[in-house]
Amino acid sequence: MGGVSAAPGPGSASERDPGLQPERTRLAWRRTTLSGTVVTVLAAKAALHGGPTPSAVVAVALCCALWLVLLYLAHRRIGALASASRPPVIAPGSAAAVALCTVGLAVCGAVLVL
Repeated sequence: MGGVSAAPGPGSASERDPGLQPERTRLAWRRTTLSGTVVTVLAAKAALHGGPTPSAVVAVALCCALWLVLLYLAHRRIGALASASRPPVIAPGSAAAVALCTVGLAVCGAVLVL
């Protein structure tokens, strides 16, 4: 009836100021991919030291596959963070895949070092 419109509440999307949180999140994704890269390179180096064995070649191939999946998922997430003022929540499946890739890389790297 009247010309009075309700002002947005303090929790509304129009007043949200994300600050530096999206940038920190992008940097965290980049650090994660960098650590995965380091693990993969060191795993390959450890596998080739003293002559490659079939099990070492399989472990390195698995490290490379996990690293590529991690890079793909991180690239998608970094793009989503950069493209929107309020990025969508990461899908549970993607979060689980990233966690499994990270743990898998750590396990493969540890197996090759020992």
